[in-house]
Amino acid sequence: MSRPGDRRPVVAGVDPDPSLRMALAWAADEAARRRLPLRVVHAEGVPTRGYRRREVPPSWEEWNEALHKAGEQVLDEAVDFVAARQPGVTVDALLAEGDPVWVLREQSRDATAVVVGSRHLSRAQEAFGSVSVALPVMARAHCPVVVVPEPEHITQEHAYYVVGVDGSERSAAAVDLAFEEAALRGAGLRALYVWEPGHLRIGDEHQSQQECRRLLSEIVAGRHERWPEVDLRHELVVGHPVQALTEASAHALGLVVGTRGHGGFTGMLLGSVSQGVLQHARCPVLVVPATSG
Repeated sequence: MSRPGDRRPVVAGVDPDPSLRMALAWAADEAARRRLPLRVVHAEGVPTRGYRRREVPPSWEEWNEALHKAGEQVLDEAVDFVAARQPGVTVDALLAEGDPVWVLREQSRDATAVVVGSRHLSRAQEAFGSVSVALPVMARAHCPVVVVPEPEHITQEHAYYVVGVDGSERSAAAVDLAFEEAALRGAGLRALYVWEPGHLRIGDEHQSQQECRRLLSEIVAGRHERWPEVDLRHELVVGHPVQALTEASAHALGLVVGTRGHGGFTGMLLGSVSQGVLQHARCPVLVVPATSG
């Protein structure tokens, strides 16, 4: 995610609801662990219609001024929250005009990571909610994107991360980040290769699974030498990627996935797997795009 001497900030998209602070807390803690600055970002968006027919709508200038004032209050509260939680972290605030997706994509160009929240809304609500922001941000982000759920999930006493592996280069980038995060947290790591049963004969299935195990062993071997302090478990899991990954990460510190891999992760970026993981995972989901780094 970051290199020695790298001072690119962790960027946190701030929710206007002050009761939703898990993403901001995660971002503040991550900045503290990595000794990086934190940038809190709030996008004003565009003034919306919220007036009855009989009311005289305000001018654009009045509308814009009201949005600007509300945005500044959102950011002031966010900065105060970070200062109380991680007083050693340097914070700057950015009030931007425009679509939140575009704003966060642009911020990702010079960021170590972009962190956003997820409320686990119903399917109808989610179309207009936080995941509808996270998915398009991930599609064009230049750095890892972290989606943190509300409310806080419960982790196990022996903390661990889960990473989805499929043998692709993008999967390798996800494994790098997973090891790095686990080392920073003093946590273990479960590396999973999810193999979906097909229409192969028993002998072919066995050969296919053996190849998956070989790829999994190869991709984690060199990285474990680099991070020997990480307690590593790697395993082949048979099933659907969404179900397997969400079940494995139920009590994890985080689930790390790459985008647009092979095998079970084909279409991870904007397909059913990515949406399923974001909607069902109860831990932070760290997505590493192809352009990361």
